[in-house]
Order: sequence, then C-alpha cells, then structure tokens
Amino acid sequence: MDSISIVAANMQLFVVLAGFIALCSSSAIPLVPGDNSHYVEGESRYIWMPDGDGVPHLVDLEEPVDYSLLSSRNGANNQYWLFTRQNQNSHQVITNGNVNSIRNSNYRANRPTKVIVHGWNSNGNSEVNVMVRQAFLAAQDCNVIVVDWRSLANSNYITASNGVPGVGQFLGNFLIWLFNNGGGNWNQLHLVGFSLGAHIVGNAGRTAGGRPIRVTGLDPAGPRWGGNNQALNRNAGRYVEAIHTDGGLLGIFDRIADADFYPNGGRNPQPGCAISTCSHSRAYELFASSVRTNHFNGRLCSNINQAQNNQCSGSQLRMGNGILNKSGSGIYGLRTTNRWPF
Repeated sequence: MDSISIVAANMQLFVVLAGFIALCSSSAIPLVPGDNSHYVEGESRYIWMPDGDGVPHLVDLEEPVDYSLLSSRNGANNQYWLFTRQNQNSHQVITNGNVNSIRNSNYRANRPTKVIVHGWNSNGNSEVNVMVRQAFLAAQDCNVIVVDWRSLANSNYITASNGVPGVGQFLGNFLIWLFNNGGGNWNQLHLVGFSLGAHIVGNAGRTAGGRPIRVTGLDPAGPRWGGNNQALNRNAGRYVEAIHTDGGLLGIFDRIADADFYPNGGRNPQPGCAISTCSHSRAYELFASSVRTNHFNGRLCSNINQAQNNQCSGSQLRMGNGILNKSGSGIYGLRTTNRWPF
C-alpha cells in the first residue's frame, strides 16, 4: 500500500474510532464496533456504512422512512451524465424527453453503452463513477452514462433504500426512450451498479424487459435486501453477474445472479482493508481493474461454503471485465492481492 493509501486508511480509521468513542459516552445508542463485527443480518439495528468518499457513517436501520421526501425526491430527479472519449472528464447532460439533448451530445448509437449507478450517500462524482468510467473509456470507445440520483441517495439509508425500485424504473424507462430516440442496441448495453445501485440496475433491467445483454452488481447492498423481491436478480438482463466482497455485512452474501463471484471468500476483511467499509468498496475497485486488465480467474465452486473458504477448483470464468457477450452460471471463488491492480 502506498503512502497516500495508508494516510487515507488511517483517516477513515480515525473517523470510525472517533464515532465509536462518541457512542461509548451515549446511553441512548449501544456500542457499535467500527469493524461491524456485532452485526447480525435482520437483527442488528446499527451498522457503519461508507459514503461516496469511503468515510463511514453510523446508520440506524430502524429509522423511519421520510415519505414526504420520498414523494418529492425520486427517480424523476435522476440526472444522466454522458461521458465519451471526446469528453472524458466533462459530462454532458441527457434529459429524458428532450431529443435535442441527445442530438447536441457526443452520444453515438453505434457505440456500446455502459451505465454506472452509485450507492447511498453518493453522487455522480463519487469514486465508483470516476474509477469505473475511466476504466471503460480506457478499454473501449463507448458511451458511458453515469446516473446521478443524489437527491434521494443523500437522505437517510431507509428512505433511500425504499426509493430504489422507483429510481430503477425511471432509469429503465429512460433507456427505452434513449434507444427509441437516439438509437442504440440492447445487445451493446452493460448496466453496472454498486451497493444500492446494484438493486437500481436490477429494477432498470427488469423495467426494460430483461433486454440489457449484461448487468453487473458490485457488492449489492445487504441491509434490508435479503429476500427482497425488488433486489437484483437474474431477470435483469441476458447475463447477470454479482461480485461479493462484504457479504453478510454491507453486502448480500447469498447467490442472486447467473454468476456470483466471491473474491477472497466474499467477506470482510478483503486483503489490504483495515476497516470493514473498505471491503464493501473493494468490489468496484476490483471491477475497474478487471475492465482494464481482465486478469481475475474465477474457479467454479460446488457450493457457497467452498467459495467462502477459498476451496474452489472447478472450471474457469473471468470475473468482471467489459465483454458484452460474456456468459456463465454458477458460484465462483478466487484470490486477489491487497493492492491495485489486485
């Protein structure tokens, strides 16, 4: 780990420790370890979650839904930011219903289209979008559409979580409109979502009738999503993939896709991670690396316990990458290193 990464990790650890100390002095909230080692899915009330910059925040999973905010900040507030090789660092906004916003942009129907969706307490400039966008544009001449749903994502976790299906439905309808009016090919569409964003692309893909050729969920959010019929599933696209890096804590551990990958056992801690929220974010770091290098070899597992224990030795399937006609099915395990490109 380089010096900048060490400083960043230490700063995040300080934030967690400071919050932990503050909680110790409060009788209203029980002690919440910074590594989330207390957490039991479906039972625990509090959990640390990272924002778009990786800074942990304590989340109350029993906090009431803000229905007034949910009714005013929903999928209708989505912004669609277009990046291409002609405008790699300065986005152009495509507005649903405004055909001129397509015509006046660098969008080209004959290119593959990649869609990236962030998670809770984030925005279009958050690290997942920057890292994955840059990887796609480095590897391929494509349209990259970053979905900024910050108006709802930056509310409390429960409110944002409840709004996920609507955000996904608006995204799905936007893509139908885009392809109908600007041209495009469902066989060249790849949807990528991180955390809550994974469930958003699941809803978007189902709204589009499962036509996207590929859908990737990066550590799909776990709290309140286990067994949820609005979660990412195999009906979202022709080939659906999930990469699990913090399963059982911030991410879902159960198999939910056509191909489910469990790097380093799929749980916290991932190699090189000092705090649990790092393991959650590792999913998009691994994916961005895979788009650039395509070097992660998953091995087929007989069951999920083999994946958790890094004991898989079956047939190979590459994890991640940006290949559109990828296919496969099953549970896959693999090991990575502790630093980029992992």
